[in-house]
Amino acid sequence: MSSNPQAHVYTAVRTPFGRLGGALAKSRPDDLAAGVLREALARTELDPGEVDEVVLGNANGAGEDNRNVARMATLLAGLPVSVPGTTINRLCGSSLDAAMIASRAIETCDADVVLTGGVESMTRAPWVLPKPERTFPAGNTELVSTTLGWRLVNPRMASEWTVSLGEANEQLHEIYGVPRARQDAFAARSHQLAHAAWESGFYDDLVVPVDGVDLARDEGIRPDATTESLGALKASFRPDGTITAGNASPLSDGASAVLLGSAAAADRIGRDPLARIAGRGTHAVEPQRFGYAPVEAANKALARAGIGWSDVGVVELNEAFAVQSLVCIDAWLAQGLASPDIVNTRGGAIALGHPLGASGGRVIGTLAAAMRADGHRWGVAAICIGVGQGLAVVLENEAA
Repeated sequence: MSSNPQAHVYTAVRTPFGRLGGALAKSRPDDLAAGVLREALARTELDPGEVDEVVLGNANGAGEDNRNVARMATLLAGLPVSVPGTTINRLCGSSLDAAMIASRAIETCDADVVLTGGVESMTRAPWVLPKPERTFPAGNTELVSTTLGWRLVNPRMASEWTVSLGEANEQLHEIYGVPRARQDAFAARSHQLAHAAWESGFYDDLVVPVDGVDLARDEGIRPDATTESLGALKASFRPDGTITAGNASPLSDGASAVLLGSAAAADRIGRDPLARIAGRGTHAVEPQRFGYAPVEAANKALARAGIGWSDVGVVELNEAFAVQSLVCIDAWLAQGLASPDIVNTRGGAIALGHPLGASGGRVIGTLAAAMRADGHRWGVAAICIGVGQGLAVVLENEAA
């Protein structure tokens, strides 16, 4: 191990994830973020004034996120005004990117303790209007949703890049030959494992309720989901397509927080670290192939950690779509991943939900907890990102 400071995960917490228009629909994103920041700090002995920085992920920013939701949430959470906050936007990977950026700051001695995470209210994401070049234009103007996907697209962008996320994943199905039944089986597994994890108490310490909201568990979990029941759903993006509302992640609301610090900060934090950030990886591909981007991002992270797929005991891969998850898993199996069964052992985003800016914090927190619970030394967290990017982090459980 290098003599330089190492970045460690000390605690992770998130809200339950709500469905679009569901239990969290009345909760502002800045309030959701403030709640998990407060809770993350409450689980430590750290003086809030000793937080060097708050770094949050957020994919929208156009509405109540108020452009820099990290600073807004820091103030709302009651941290001292001297604690700065910055917001990272790498779309679905925003809060994983936040943790990666914070870990680099710790390793370079620019910070000792950084509070990271992310938030998204896809329910409350506003509609926007393009601003006219002159007052009172003669033509009509269309409202554009900021909830998900491309908007106000530059006409110079190649048309094959700007297809919908669903169409992009139908193209992955065509390229890699992942049949509809296999996608539905993967989605059913996500629901069943998520339900079993909640029933076993795995998520009890990772998830905290939102003030004033009656939601104890992730709202999208369907314990009765089966391959057969999901197979009865109609395709969403092509008449003869394979992707449905059942084998893709739902639009969601929620927030996550992950406290990172150096090993030297343990005494001030008042608890032992859960895991060390051992490697990071980023990768980019053609925008329409974004679902495949985690493959090389994870490979890069493993190389930087000095290990291979055969060393990995558990993987948290954000399930944007069943097809892209399966394509990534198949690639890693060919490179030495022990078994598909070690991926998303407590369910994934198809069941739990995918509030874009919060999901990276969720996968980091779930991975660290699963490694501890199951005694694994090495784990990988990975996520695909719209417009052709992927991120990955390798964690080491030094107690294993």
